[in-house]
Amino acid sequence: MTINKIHDEFHAVDLGPDKGNWTVRDGFPEGWYLPGGYADDALAAEKILSGSLDEVNKRGSRTRLLRMEPGFISDRPFVHDYWEEVFMISGDLTVGHDGKGNGGEAFQGTTYAVRPPGAYHGPFLTKGGALLLEIHYYDPA
Repeated sequence: MTINKIHDEFHAVDLGPDKGNWTVRDGFPEGWYLPGGYADDALAAEKILSGSLDEVNKRGSRTRLLRMEPGFISDRPFVHDYWEEVFMISGDLTVGHDGKGNGGEAFQGTTYAVRPPGAYHGPFLTKGGALLLEIHYYDPA
């Protein structure tokens, strides 16, 4: 399998205005976008750091930041056909609520998850916001 990432030494990552203190309600700063599959009014943004994921031909890998603003909530679980590794850098995230924000298990920053293809995960919500580092990739086998 060919890895579709460039050699890229340490460099500053632009978290947006005021070092990340911005809101998607005001529009996305340069380099930040609405993640694919999210509702147009979702309080979430992604920044691709490296690589690309071809979900049609099922190949590739990408590393991204996923930013969820305070009050972000998804109403159903996510599932996809690629591997996912997630490190919550900061914030809070409740996983597995009932779709309306009740129940679930709460986590704080510096937690990690790895999910194989086909694993249902979520729904998610955050009260204070969360910043995640995610790595997505297809199995080369």
